[in-house]
Amino acid sequence: MSGTSEGPGQAPGTIRPPVTERHADRISGALAERPAERAGNPLPEHPREPRGQSGPPPDSPAQRRARSLAARAAELLDGLRAEQSARYAVGRGAAELSDYRAAFNAAHLAMAIVDREGVVVAANDALAELLGTDPASLHDQDAADLVDLAADNRGRHAYREVLRGARDRFRCTRRLKHPDGQSLWAEVTVAPVPDSSSVLLSVADISDRRELQARLRHLQMHDPVTRLPNRTLFFERLTAALEASAYDGHGTGRIGICYLDLDGFKAVNDTLGHRVGDRLLSAVAGRLTECADQAGYARSGGHLVARLGGDEFAVLVEDSTGTEQLAELARSVLHALQRPFDLAGQRLSVSASIGVVERASAGTTATGLMQAADTTLYWAKADGKARWTLFDPERNAHRMTRQALSSTLRPAVERGEFTLEYQPLVGMADGVVHGVEALVRWNHPQFGMLPPNRFIGIAEEDGSVVQLGQWVLRTACRQARRWQVEHPDVPPVFVSVNVAVRQVWDSDLVADVAEILAETQLAPHLLQLELTESAVMGSAGRPLQALQALSDMGVHIAIDDFGTGYSNLAYLSRLPVSVLKLDGSFVRGFQYDEGGAHPNPADETIVEALVQLAHRLGLTVTAECVESAEQADRLARIGCDTGQGWLYSRAVAPDRIAKMITRSPQQV
Repeated sequence: MSGTSEGPGQAPGTIRPPVTERHADRISGALAERPAERAGNPLPEHPREPRGQSGPPPDSPAQRRARSLAARAAELLDGLRAEQSARYAVGRGAAELSDYRAAFNAAHLAMAIVDREGVVVAANDALAELLGTDPASLHDQDAADLVDLAADNRGRHAYREVLRGARDRFRCTRRLKHPDGQSLWAEVTVAPVPDSSSVLLSVADISDRRELQARLRHLQMHDPVTRLPNRTLFFERLTAALEASAYDGHGTGRIGICYLDLDGFKAVNDTLGHRVGDRLLSAVAGRLTECADQAGYARSGGHLVARLGGDEFAVLVEDSTGTEQLAELARSVLHALQRPFDLAGQRLSVSASIGVVERASAGTTATGLMQAADTTLYWAKADGKARWTLFDPERNAHRMTRQALSSTLRPAVERGEFTLEYQPLVGMADGVVHGVEALVRWNHPQFGMLPPNRFIGIAEEDGSVVQLGQWVLRTACRQARRWQVEHPDVPPVFVSVNVAVRQVWDSDLVADVAEILAETQLAPHLLQLELTESAVMGSAGRPLQALQALSDMGVHIAIDDFGTGYSNLAYLSRLPVSVLKLDGSFVRGFQYDEGGAHPNPADETIVEALVQLAHRLGLTVTAECVESAEQADRLARIGCDTGQGWLYSRAVAPDRIAKMITRSPQQV
C-alpha cells in the first residue's frame, strides 16, 4: 500500500492507510459530536472577554490542525458516498429491469409494449393466451389488427392520437374471437409509458361482466309478468327504428303501430284477483306474439310486441308496407283475442280496442307517433270498443282544435273575447217582438268568430261554463234594461238566456240571478232562463229547488229543444216551467211542395197535440227554426205563441234589435 498525502504531525515518508467507509463513519460521528466545529466554528465559546477588548482571539495551532482534518475527512466521505451510490444505482437498475420483465411476463393482465408506429415490441404470456397464440408470434405484429382498434373511425383516430403523444389514454370495448371459435368481450386500454417512446397496450377480459350486464338489462327492459319487452325497451327500439330509417335509406321508409288495451280488464282483477289477471295478461301476450309471427311481421326482426303497462300492449312494425298491412294485423289480433281463455279452471272471454297508426318515418318522432296511437285508441273506445280504428288526420285536427279552445277558454272570458248577439222572439198572432234570445259568440284570435256549439260543450266539461254563464247573464240583463230605458214608449222585451245544468250544481244560481237583477234593475219577469229538456226532466234535489226558487222570484223557466230528450210529460205537472220551445226538427217537417201537399202529416199532428197540452197546463209555446211564411202561418193556426228563426231575423247586434222593437208589426 502507498500513501497519498501526509498529515500534520506525521514524519515524512510515513505511509497513511486509506480512509475506509468505517473510518469515514467514525469521522462523521465525530463531526456530529462536535457541531460547533462542523458548522465552521473552530473553538467552543470563550469566557466573557474583559472590557476594552474586541473580536475573537486568534486560533491556536491545535485548533487549526483539527479544522483542517475535519474538512479533509468530509471531502473524502462525500467522494466515497457518490461512488457507492453510482455502483448501487447500476446494480439496482439491472435488478429492477429484470424484476419488471418477470412481472410483465407473469402478470394475469394481458399486456404488450407497442412502439410509436403501432408495432408490438413485446407481449406477455397472458396476451398470447388470450389471443390463442404464443408471445413470440405477436412480436412485430400491428397492435390495431390484434385487438381490432381500427374497427371504427372514432376509435382509429383516438388510437393514433395516443401513439403520437397527443392523447393521454384511449379505452374501448371490443369483441375478440379466439381461434377455437369462441368469442369474448375485452376492454382495451392504450396509454403512453412515462419517460419512454413506447405505449402500453392492456387487454382485460370482461366477458363475465358483460354477461351480468346483459342479464340485468334484460330484467330491466322486460316485463316480469308477460316476459315481453317493457315500455322502456319499446321506446328505445322505436327511436332507433326512426333514426335508422332516416339515415340508412334502406327499407320502405314507413313505420306502424297497433296500440291496444283490453276492454273490461279491471273487472277481471276486481272479481277474480290479480293472480288470474296476471295469467290473462301472459296468455294475451302469447297470442299477440303468435299473431305477429304468423302474419309474417317477424322477418328481419321487424316487429316488436311489448307490454306498455297495465293492460296496454303495442305491436311495432318496422318497414311497414302500408295501412293495409297494419289493418290486417289489427283484425287478426281482434280475432285471436275473442277466443276464450282457459286459465286454471276459469274460462274468460275478453275483447280489445286497437288504435292503428301507419305513416312515413321521415319527420316522425317517437313521441308524436305514440300520441297519435293513444288518440286513435281513445277513438276506438269511444266508438264502442272491441274494434280497431285507423288514425284520421282530419279528426285529429278537430281534436287538437278542441284542445286549443279548452286551454284558452277560461282566460278568454277575462280578456273580453266574448260577445252577445240577439235573435228576436216574435208573436205569431201580432208579429211583434216580444223578447230576444241571447246567443254568445267567441271572437277567437286564431279561429275567428265561433258559434256556441263550438265551445259550450267544452266549457261544460271543464267547468268554465259557470264563469262564462255569469258573464252572459249579466251582459244580457244589462242590455235588456238599456233597451227599456232608451225606448220607454214601447213595451219592454224580455231576454232569454241559456243555462247549463252545471251552473245549477257548481254555483248558487239563485243568488247570482238575484244579484244581477238588483244590479241591472231589470224586472224578474223580463228574464227567461232556458234549460235543455234532458237537464230539466232529470232535475231533482238541488236543481229542482233552484228552479222553484227562481220561478217564485218571477223569472220564467223555459225547456229548450223540447221533444228530443226524455219527453216525459209527467214532469211538466211538477216542474216550475212556463215555456216550451219546440225543437226545430218538428218545424222543419212543416214543408209544403208545389202542389200544397204536406209530406209528413204526423209532424203537424204531434206539434198540434203538444201545443194543446202545453196550453192546458198553462204554458206558452215557442216554435224554433221558422224559416218560411208557410211554416209561420200553419204554426199560428195550430196555436203557437211565438216563433224564432231566420224568417224573422238571424242573431244580430244589439243596435239592430233596437230598430226591430220600434217598428210596426208589419215591418218586423
